Amino acid sequence: MRRMGAWKQTALWLLFFSVLWSTTGAQIRYTIPEELKEGSVVGNIAKDIGLDIIHLANRKLRIASDSGTQFFSVDTRSGELIVNGRIDREALCGQSDSCLMPLQLIIEDPLQLYRVNIEIQDINDNAPNFHTKDNILKIAESVAVGAKFPLESAEDLDVGSNSLKSYALSNNGFFRLNVKTLEDGKKVPELIIDKPLDREKQSVHKLILTALDGGDPVKSGTIMIQVIVQDTNDNEPKFEQSQYKASVLESTKPGSSVLTVKATDLDEGLNGEIQYFFGAHTPDAVKKCFNINTDTGDITVIGRLDYEVTKLYTFDVCAKDKGSPEQEGHSSVRIHIIDENDNIPEIILTSLPSPVSENASVGTVVALINVKDLDSGDNGKVNLTISNRFPFKLKPAFDNHYSLVTDSTFGP
Repeated sequence: MRRMGAWKQTALWLLFFSVLWSTTGAQIRYTIPEELKEGSVVGNIAKDIGLDIIHLANRKLRIASDSGTQFFSVDTRSGELIVNGRIDREALCGQSDSCLMPLQLIIEDPLQLYRVNIEIQDINDNAPNFHTKDNILKIAESVAVGAKFPLESAEDLDVGSNSLKSYALSNNGFFRLNVKTLEDGKKVPELIIDKPLDREKQSVHKLILTALDGGDPVKSGTIMIQVIVQDTNDNEPKFEQSQYKASVLESTKPGSSVLTVKATDLDEGLNGEIQYFFGAHTPDAVKKCFNINTDTGDITVIGRLDYEVTKLYTFDVCAKDKGSPEQEGHSSVRIHIIDENDNIPEIILTSLPSPVSENASVGTVVALINVKDLDSGDNGKVNLTISNRFPFKLKPAFDNHYSLVTDSTFGP
């Protein structure tokens, strides 16, 4: 009797924090382009879930979004899903190939849950963009034909066919363009010496580099490249590797060494003494996390690393000698951040509190629960359990969503 009384007290305590509903595994998917005008119709969601329109108002249909921003609403007169505000795919999903916005459609009395996935398609609303308007290259007249000099890469926020596709260089008699594709698909332009330079005949060359996307119509961005030809020592520093790779734990403390780059110069004296620097176009995000020792080439951690924010850092390093004018060599660095289990799982109650009947049958849905963990791989997998001291159990729905249901009756 005491045990039954305790169970009854538990049921009464949950009276104001529980809700009686039925769940459904149905999932609905719509595909729309970004930047749809506010008020545009996505689809008739009431019809797609088989709900009679005359019952919409009474059943209090509403939309819940994981993002916290209500981009959509439901017209209770027609049952149509309506665009509620500006949808910028790049702001929501960045450079991801797929942009899926998950919504929960909740209907009350009795409660039902539907999963609605909105796929946001990219439109060509961004042109390739260079961060600077002009770029100055200082190149010795003794440089060998075929020597390569990295140029600034353009950025295009669009994805797929609308993203950056190619580069073009203005007509000239001394330089040609090469575009190399990195492992991550990024296209990097290089200026190649195509004919010997003579400072006495022409000391400055002005070139236009154009970046083009694959949209229709094509959008483009340009940058002015000014090549200043100089007299100097005839050997440039050369790195031992064309690309350096390293992996580091996201918990690595500031001051820890990641890797050391090394270059050599065949010249003597000041013309052969080398100092190391980040490349001219190194992102600020790299400089906030890493430092390169000017004299040794040792790259160390100086800021907080977070796998959930940035998984890979890619940047150029430069070796300069002390000649007058100086010569320089270039290499690239790729630092992979290794994930650690540094995020606590988050449990989210997605249902509204509502009474549960004392004579509710076994299997009655009490609440809907969602769990999240920002870590990746096994570190991001979450096991959700409930104490067997309570008359409830967890029933998986989809993804990391669960239903809390009664496991026994509450009656005397």
